[in-house]
Amino acid sequence: MNKRMRVVVMNAALGPLDYRAPSDWPAGTPVPPGSIVVAPLGPREVLGVVWDAEHMPAASVPEAKLRPLREVISVPPLQPALRRLIEWTADYYLASPAQVARMAIPSIGALRGPGQITEYRLSGELPDRMTPKRLMALEALQGEQATIRELSALCDVSEAVLRTLAQQNVLEPVVVATDRPYPAPEPDHDVPQLGPEQAAVAAELRAAVAARQFAPLLLDGVTGSGKTEVYFEAIAEALRQGENGRQTLVLLPEIALTQNFLARFEMRFGVAPVAWHSALKQSERRRAWRAIALGDAKVIVGARSALFLPYADLAAIIVDEAHETSFKQEDGVRYNARDVAVMRGRFEHIPVVLASATPALESRYMAAQGIYRTLALPARHGGAQLPAVHVLNLLEHPPEKQHWIAPPLVAALEQRLEAGEQSLLFLNRRGFAPLTLCRTCGHRIKCPNCSAWMVEHRLSARLACHHCGHHMDLPEACPECGDKDALVACGPGVERIADEVARRFATARTALVTSDTMWSPSHAAAFVENMQAGLIDIIIGTQLVTKGFHFPQLTLVGVIDADIGLEGGDLRAAERSFQQIAQVSGRAGRGEKPGEVWLQTRFPTDPVIAALADGDREAFYDAETESRRRIGAPPFGRMAAIIISSEDVKEAQEAANRIGGTAPQIDDLWVMGPAPAPLSMLRGRHRYRLLVQAKRSLELQRILREWLSPLPFPRGVRVSVDVDPYSFT
Repeated sequence: MNKRMRVVVMNAALGPLDYRAPSDWPAGTPVPPGSIVVAPLGPREVLGVVWDAEHMPAASVPEAKLRPLREVISVPPLQPALRRLIEWTADYYLASPAQVARMAIPSIGALRGPGQITEYRLSGELPDRMTPKRLMALEALQGEQATIRELSALCDVSEAVLRTLAQQNVLEPVVVATDRPYPAPEPDHDVPQLGPEQAAVAAELRAAVAARQFAPLLLDGVTGSGKTEVYFEAIAEALRQGENGRQTLVLLPEIALTQNFLARFEMRFGVAPVAWHSALKQSERRRAWRAIALGDAKVIVGARSALFLPYADLAAIIVDEAHETSFKQEDGVRYNARDVAVMRGRFEHIPVVLASATPALESRYMAAQGIYRTLALPARHGGAQLPAVHVLNLLEHPPEKQHWIAPPLVAALEQRLEAGEQSLLFLNRRGFAPLTLCRTCGHRIKCPNCSAWMVEHRLSARLACHHCGHHMDLPEACPECGDKDALVACGPGVERIADEVARRFATARTALVTSDTMWSPSHAAAFVENMQAGLIDIIIGTQLVTKGFHFPQLTLVGVIDADIGLEGGDLRAAERSFQQIAQVSGRAGRGEKPGEVWLQTRFPTDPVIAALADGDREAFYDAETESRRRIGAPPFGRMAAIIISSEDVKEAQEAANRIGGTAPQIDDLWVMGPAPAPLSMLRGRHRYRLLVQAKRSLELQRILREWLSPLPFPRGVRVSVDVDPYSFT
């Protein structure tokens, strides 16, 4: 009889369980730790991972009661470094090991042996009879190929409609081999000519990869300094190592950036890297996961979830735009991919490169303490200059009534159009207007599920909630008083700015760039292609356009409301605003022509606006650092948020009061709240929050665990803990 083994089953409500080896497993041979298995759990079967018993305590069960595993799946085991990362992440972010391990394991279909999958594409034939749904499918599926289920989600048509089209040969089947190999990148395919500063930093990165030691590196370079080309040399070094090259992971903050990055990578290395993000088809995820686990995928670029994949031979991790708040997961396991990437580098004994033009305050603090090493690129590549920044005081230069672009910025746009140059208008607010108000009774249309206003999206003729996704048609009359033609849109969103641009500059070719219009890599690729071909004169966009794009003909950036991010007063408001505006400003003047930036503001003396206008990044960071130091906020102290929610407001309030009433009385620990959350209702659930602040010397996770674990709560109450919170809503 084989000895017992510890298994982390993919059930977040359960801890590790003990099992015996499968009945057909060779006697006396242990199942290796990290093996992915199928385990019986009551009447069901679930995936699990065999774990090192000394790292994962479990309740003792008599040997005779142990059940045998059903199967050990034939894929490489999760390596020790990844298992240690899963343990650390679960401990630090107060999650269960199963929740974290789940991010490393795909569906069971991707785990089993090599196979094929049938996908479908348009054949060119027309259906026997055209219906609105069939027409919708034909228009949406041009150039697409995927399974019936994936095509259904893509075109918003039922699977039954698509199966009928397949029966009529309008959709033709295509058999796809799911495990075909990826072409190998060539480290010397198109080696760039680097400037002296770039070459020096690239040499340090190559040396760090060759050393095969943990090294956290902060690549701090101004916008346009060539950070991507420089860290490409670290990738090239990894590809040159060993017999067949080693693996590199590149994390990007937005899926919309992926296609632009893939094109730049292919120019440098001859082939595209392996992509990993939520938009992949089932067959693509299976192929990528297995190639990563076997070591056949050499360079992987992906969103934060790629951090937990089972790399066979990882040589380096690069976190691009490392300051981005989208690296922080806001539900489930609330981890920060930037920080977890550093920890994975530590467990793997490899360098981790954090690349940014506006590093997070925490990263700068670690560099100041000598924990991270800074590699600086203080100048733009090729002699290009940083853009001139002008502050446009809206109190002195107000826009015309029902307009949002001030006259000096209008004049600057006209000049660029006459010169045949490209411009960008930035406003980090989706939709047409953030509020719809009745002028008769004053009623504001709110989301029925959240304590948030519905945002008008005029392009889709809908009102939408940006928190829960609820949407409704624009009402003809006020829902409160019934008055017709009384509803007015208040304030601007990017759609409203685009509308004003179309009225002012009738001949200008424009592009509206938001998550509503650029929601897939293919849409991003089309936008980049049009910009590079000179087919766009003015971009109107949200934060999607603040990073990652290089357009040499773009010489003007206008920030419509530079104050918008300063509102709300959360801990990181000033830092986030500075980073965002600095990043979008950096899109201007990246080629031979000089760039110019206009910041529309009502508060020209605000420290953030003043630092941007003076180009004095260090002054801003010094002031912000001192402000955090005074109040003991991160990075000088530690914070955690406790979020309580329930569909019953009384139940949520009572649970929050119970938590607040049992708060530990410990020196250097402060508990604020409970209080209703700023977003007091989300997706139909009432929310309360507590904010915990502590000195860095305290074991905050242990304190939180001992405080919250014994407390009983009703079934409908959810209590989650956000360690190192980025959102204060």
